[in-house]
Amino acid sequence: MKKILTLLLAFSLASVSFNAASQAMFKLPENIVCSEVKPYNPQGDSRLEGQSYNFSATILVYPDTRLDESAARALMEEIDFSEARSYANASVYVVNPLGAKYEADADYEAFVNVYNSLRSGNLKLVGIGNGATFINSVLAPRAAGYIAGILSIGGKAAKLPKGTPHDGVPAYIAGVNATRSAASYIILNDAQKCGENLYCNEYEPLFKVMVNTDTKATMKELFADAWSRLLSKSYRFNNFGHTHYEGCKLGEYGINEIEPYINLADLKIVRKAVEQPQGKDAKWLWYEYWPEELMEGAPEHSVPVMVLLHGNTNDPRTQAETSGFIQLAGEERFFVVEMEWQGSAYYSAMGHDGVESTILNLLAKYPQLDPSRVYAEGLSAGSMTASALGIKKSHIFAAVGGHSGGLMGGRNYGYGVNSLEIEATQKRGAVEMPYCSVLGTADKVVPFITPDNYKGNGYLNAWNIYQTMNGMPVVRELDFSIDPIFGQKLEDRQTLEFKKGSGITVECGQMYKDGKPLIKIVAVMNYGHWNFQPAARIMWDYFKQFSRDPETRKLVYSPSVK
Repeated sequence: MKKILTLLLAFSLASVSFNAASQAMFKLPENIVCSEVKPYNPQGDSRLEGQSYNFSATILVYPDTRLDESAARALMEEIDFSEARSYANASVYVVNPLGAKYEADADYEAFVNVYNSLRSGNLKLVGIGNGATFINSVLAPRAAGYIAGILSIGGKAAKLPKGTPHDGVPAYIAGVNATRSAASYIILNDAQKCGENLYCNEYEPLFKVMVNTDTKATMKELFADAWSRLLSKSYRFNNFGHTHYEGCKLGEYGINEIEPYINLADLKIVRKAVEQPQGKDAKWLWYEYWPEELMEGAPEHSVPVMVLLHGNTNDPRTQAETSGFIQLAGEERFFVVEMEWQGSAYYSAMGHDGVESTILNLLAKYPQLDPSRVYAEGLSAGSMTASALGIKKSHIFAAVGGHSGGLMGGRNYGYGVNSLEIEATQKRGAVEMPYCSVLGTADKVVPFITPDNYKGNGYLNAWNIYQTMNGMPVVRELDFSIDPIFGQKLEDRQTLEFKKGSGITVECGQMYKDGKPLIKIVAVMNYGHWNFQPAARIMWDYFKQFSRDPETRKLVYSPSVK
């Protein structure tokens, strides 16, 4: 267990500080002539506004010609990256060609070196003149799957031979030759015209090509427009076959996933940071995410509540920004609260009782919130906590779940497995709690079940405890001849395919009692220890079938709710 907790601590520190801290660890390649690295604040939750440091942006600028440090800094000032640095904690680097001019193979290898050194999951490229031509003709065709966005200004068009293998990349093409240069990006993105000077991919909304033919626009104006409309909308990371914060070289695990970088204005969601005093020199922190029209005037008890719980020592915006639930709240208009449940240097730990107290206070403060539809999920340690809350605080929640965490043998952030088993046994058959378990089969921090490790495995512990409380048969001995992935029979078995990275599949199934699917298991195949954003939709569609009567506290199952 000590080893597991050590791994969890390493995970949390790595995932929050990954971009800025890792960049400080490496000696920058010699062709980076100038840089502005965003100072990393390890106590990011003391900064109530803005984004967390998860997937902070890294911007590589390829100039028209070789620049000395003074000229490179003047170029950065001319473009003006202040909004990106403020909004996405961006670090900016000016990358010279190795020689007097860009050479395809040599400078591509130099790009790979920079990529492997900086290890950024949110990489943007800005090219100007010959630098834009190099991006258009070399980097985009060869490395689009590792780039989160491109701004190409005044570059020449690339020639892509028919049948060239390609990956998509968000691209904003501007200046002289913009229309011609955009043609190759339209091919890369499998895009079709969807508006004036706009091209979209049918299956991935982030793969857009925007064209700006205004040759009089300044570089500052072009970057500002590209940032607000395109570059700020997405990030990439690779969690396939490993966990992203472990790092990987370009191409080592296939291309990177592309995901939406949260934009509350686009989603019409308002965020409120709330600090609540807790005696002398102590306070709690939570973030509220409100669909605008629900803040005032929504009918009483009409708005579901989604509680998010971050991982061990993570910034308390981690789940809101990386789980996919805020995007769902934007679509389906429910209320989200993410709590600093674990405590930090600046805030006291809420613990399980504090989470319950905060929820009850929110329900009392906001009459539009629905006490019968309160749900919780978390990441890693937050998943363990959500799993424990479903047992200890079963009167509050209509359903709980988590990603990359079950119930570990020794310690579950307040309650051990024995304590939870005892309470589940006492409540057996009298209390029902739907439970959704999402996990990656390549997770090394909280390993997935195998024929060799399933006894005492944290995921099996959680399933067994929920089987116990729900009055279901408890399956402690697994038989992988029944199901090679789950080791037991599940109903509604499905294989889902997602066009993420090089292609990610999900295996899932359910366990029933009296016609109710009280346990759902979702395995993201060959995936590491982190959120898989499409799983948020799977979990939410499962959760919203359930409510809990506020008076009797009995579970209500409404399978017609879709």
